[in-house]
Amino acid sequence: QVQLVESGGGLVQAGGSLRLSCAASARTFSSYSMGWFRQASVKEREFVAAISRGGGSTNYADSVKGRFTISRDNARNTVYLQMNSLKPEDTAVYYCAADLSNRVSSWHTLYNYWGQGTQVTVSS
Repeated sequence: QVQLVESGGGLVQAGGSLRLSCAASARTFSSYSMGWFRQASVKEREFVAAISRGGGSTNYADSVKGRFTISRDNARNTVYLQMNSLKPEDTAVYYCAADLSNRVSSWHTLYNYWGQGTQVTVSS
């Protein structure tokens, strides 16, 4: 069982930056690939980014490429999402998720564990 706790969300103006963190309880954190997803109030859950166990492979949604960066620190059991040049359409609840495999999948159904989410609001 893995518990995931997101933090770092908040209100920011368009063009600003935020860094989200996701702390994992598992001592075997490095055994999981990790992903970030988001869900706006009237939309389905949407893939944002994923990173492999060792951090050597990443995957991004087209909508965030060049603006967001996913990274991880296995010594701290934490995955990060650096979000730059934020847009109002990035407004959503952001979730981190853990996948027992070493995929960097964009399919939310392949992830085994989920955090509770953190709200990101980008004002225009």
